[in-house]
Amino acid sequence: MKKLLILLIALGVLAAGGYYWNRAHTVTATKTAKPGPASTPRALPVKAGKVATGRISEEVSAVGTLLANESVMIRPEVEGRISAIHFAEGQLVRQGAKLVSLDSSEIEAQLQAVTAELNLNRSRMRRAEELQAKNFISAEALDVARENLNQSIARQAEIRAKLDKMTIKAPFEGIAGLRQVSPGAYVKAGQDIARLEGIGTLKLDFRVPEIYLGRIRVNQEAAVAVDAFPGETFRGTIYAIEPAVDEQTRTVLLRARVPNPGVRLKPGMFARVTLVLDTRERALLVPEQALVPRGQERYVFRIVEGKAVLTRVETGLRRPGEVEIVRGLSAGDAIVVDGQLRLQDGSPVSVFAEKPPAATAEGPKAVEVK
Repeated sequence: MKKLLILLIALGVLAAGGYYWNRAHTVTATKTAKPGPASTPRALPVKAGKVATGRISEEVSAVGTLLANESVMIRPEVEGRISAIHFAEGQLVRQGAKLVSLDSSEIEAQLQAVTAELNLNRSRMRRAEELQAKNFISAEALDVARENLNQSIARQAEIRAKLDKMTIKAPFEGIAGLRQVSPGAYVKAGQDIARLEGIGTLKLDFRVPEIYLGRIRVNQEAAVAVDAFPGETFRGTIYAIEPAVDEQTRTVLLRARVPNPGVRLKPGMFARVTLVLDTRERALLVPEQALVPRGQERYVFRIVEGKAVLTRVETGLRRPGEVEIVRGLSAGDAIVVDGQLRLQDGSPVSVFAEKPPAATAEGPKAVEVK
């Protein structure tokens, strides 16, 4: 029992000694420590650019379909046997050119017969007039001769009209399509022969939302792009606006003419249309990546005396890679275009000045902007 008591007393003495030694050492270290100088914040590397001025346009995009300026399916008005086809598939034909001739031998014979009858009745009419002038025949006999002559004239006109229908002519200039009949075939009235497409100039139908209707006008230019010719832009002009708005889609139908030199564009092609509604010549432009969204507002970091200054801006029109600044910046202002996610208002920054690769093998060097 005495040994245990002695052991506990010894442990207590050791613990008390260790506590007082540790406290004395801490106080001494605190007294001898001297405060060092305050450290300055490190400048953050960023990429910078300047607010540029340039031309920017407000545009509306739509999709549409190309149509032939004129299009018709060639069909005969009367039945008959095809005696000749005067066009080649894919050929340009002029207005009034012969396309198809039907066998007209029977009608030509009828015309000769009625012409002979007409000449006979004309002679009888002259004799009747001479006899009636001498009172050798009655006025009624003269009327009968005159009526016979008129009937012969009418029958001749009728047969000539039938004869004209035996030849089909091009109603307008265009490209002949693929024919569906051959010479010698017997065709019925209204049977398809070939399509004729006037594609020297094409029509373009497309729709835009009704909110743009007040800013669209006749003779307004339209830029047209098609998948068949990537990278190319064709120019057209609006010439008609549908007077009513579609109640289901709330869009209005527009129609434009698109010149088609070389007839590369074809009816039925899918087209992308762009209309320019407004153009500003000296708009302030910044890279789109320079914007810092915070809630519903947009900010840009300006670089002023080597520090990033958070500046609220009001944006306008956009185009790929650039945004118009309506308010908040001036032309030539230095702004941060990359690295702004780590910045706070007033943070010191250093701008990477990239050198041409041929001049040095080193990477971009950070230069602090004063």
